Amino acid sequence: MISSSNIWFLILAAVSQASYELQDDFGTSASFFDHFTFFTDADPTHGFVHYVDRATAEQSGLIGVRDQMLYVRADHTNVSPSSGRPSVRLTSIDQYQHGLFVLDLAHMPGGICGTWPAFWMVGANWPEKGEIDIIEGANQQTNNMMTLHSLKDCSVDNEGFSGTLISSDCFYEAPTQHYNAGCSIDAPSNRSFGMGFNEEGGGVYAVEWTEIGIKMWFFPRGQIPSDLACGSESIDPKSWGRPTAMFKGKCDFPSHFGPQQIVINTAFCGDWAGQVWGTSDCARLGSTCEDYVANNPSAFTDAYWQIRSLKTYQRSKA
Repeated sequence: MISSSNIWFLILAAVSQASYELQDDFGTSASFFDHFTFFTDADPTHGFVHYVDRATAEQSGLIGVRDQMLYVRADHTNVSPSSGRPSVRLTSIDQYQHGLFVLDLAHMPGGICGTWPAFWMVGANWPEKGEIDIIEGANQQTNNMMTLHSLKDCSVDNEGFSGTLISSDCFYEAPTQHYNAGCSIDAPSNRSFGMGFNEEGGGVYAVEWTEIGIKMWFFPRGQIPSDLACGSESIDPKSWGRPTAMFKGKCDFPSHFGPQQIVINTAFCGDWAGQVWGTSDCARLGSTCEDYVANNPSAFTDAYWQIRSLKTYQRSKA
């Protein structure tokens, strides 16, 4: 008879030895956007942003394809009305639970006062099925922040990764942390977000999500593992070295993180960029985040995502 501890060891061994096969390649043509819905409701994070539908985004030049790369940007030409600066928020039609997710970017919107860009995943009935933030930052932030948000009884250990643990309790209402801080890890490199990222020609973010935890890697351009760089249909995270972030600890991940949709968006101000405006260097630009974002459209010329590829993988059955 196999003991419960041995069964768990076998599960861990199977997870650690798994390679991954390509599941979804979203492509680099306009059909990329067929895989997403365009969120047009009021911003849930109270941002000074007006998310537009696909037709408006196409007509306004907020989405498009150039040089075999996809562009998703915010408006940078008009003084905005009271509803907020026009922008795009994409939500994948498909849902995912476990797997490997790889985003290759040439450019991101971060590092600009007033902006709050994010590449993330979210489950239904937030926070019941959890949230996985892969790329996120506000204003002039230089290092990427990776965060999980969940219901109670989920925390992570401070070991096994190269980043810096900022907060360990993933519970969105953890009494010892700021509201919705989640369990959060800062990337060690100032090339991982914003201007530093863009000056290097971008890079790759990869996320491995299994039954026992979530690992995230950031690879700057020129340091991307060969299986990712060549676009292989079979990849193996074991060869990638120490992850930038690892979320693993006192948490039943399958019960806290259910099926998730992929989200790409650029928000302005709101519960993060706006909340810290007054204590940041950005405050010298305007009395409020909303006033600055509304009246300085040219400041957001570089507030765009330039996507080389977005792919998902599932464990090989072999």
